[in-house]
Amino acid sequence: MRDRTRELAGTLVFPLAGIALIAGIILLGGKSPAHGFTALISGSLGGAFALAETAIRACPLLLAGLGVTIAFRAGVWNIGAEGQIYVGALAVVALAPALGMLPAPLAVPAGLLVAAAAGGVWAWVPAFLRTRRGVQEVISTIMLNFSAIQLVSWCVHGPLKESTGQFPYSNEIPATLMLPRLLPPTRLHLGVVFALAAAAVVWVFLFRTLRGFQLRAVGASPEAALHAGIRTERSIWSAMAISGALAGMAGAVQLMGVSHILFEKFSPGYGYTAIAAALLGGLHPMGVTLSAGLLGALEAGASAMQREAGVSTVIVYLVQGVIILSVAHQAARRRAVTEAIKQRGAQEV
Repeated sequence: MRDRTRELAGTLVFPLAGIALIAGIILLGGKSPAHGFTALISGSLGGAFALAETAIRACPLLLAGLGVTIAFRAGVWNIGAEGQIYVGALAVVALAPALGMLPAPLAVPAGLLVAAAAGGVWAWVPAFLRTRRGVQEVISTIMLNFSAIQLVSWCVHGPLKESTGQFPYSNEIPATLMLPRLLPPTRLHLGVVFALAAAAVVWVFLFRTLRGFQLRAVGASPEAALHAGIRTERSIWSAMAISGALAGMAGAVQLMGVSHILFEKFSPGYGYTAIAAALLGGLHPMGVTLSAGLLGALEAGASAMQREAGVSTVIVYLVQGVIILSVAHQAARRRAVTEAIKQRGAQEV
């Protein structure tokens, strides 16, 4: 009983200390912490509009987080979800004139498939560099993020600039490519349902299919997987293709459901936040769904906190950092306990 109480105290002390730290920072800024946290919660969960905004902001995080999860499960450190989001959205905008000629029931899935293909192909580049040239994917995916962002910047200043040629963004995509609104006048769109369905599909793929088992086996121990006859290179290629495809669809969903135009800094760092969502969710599709919802709620509540309580949205990023540190702290504790048990067992033997 005493051990459980001590464990519970150890579990709670870090998050509580983080919340106290944030409250202190808000107080030093001359604002009310209670007012700030209340505005944060009401802005993300207080009513239909707030819930819809939370779901909208969680949607790209969930899709890209699922992609990151698959790559990490296969032992591939795909840090390139941000670039794959940009490439996916860019592909839809580039082909929008042709896709827009299709009826809506065909145009929407076609747009998602185009984005998935673009994201998957973009993710194959670091897979090729790793398997054939030995280049660490951490480096190549980060560099490809910058390449994708600059490519979009060049396109919206050049060949994809809007028709009048005055502003650095693309034309609005055709109406047939826009994701239908589910609960107007809120902005909740069909992409949210699609993202939740994707989480279920990824769970089935990872834990109920042979290919999913092979990916996890390669990630757990490449040498053992190789001895078991699993083609590790093919698993890496597959993991990166699926990962990039999901991130590409995240870009398409954001474009087709929210912005409807492509512009510079199209993504406010969804690809990087998706990594946090994947890690917070324990690299499990259901966990990623919850963590994406949490991070989406923080994003949605940030503007309300600034508007109603006068607290900077930067505090939200601090909250995210505290949450991630808390999870990392718990993981380190569990790992230390596991190592201690192993050492004790070895000594007894």
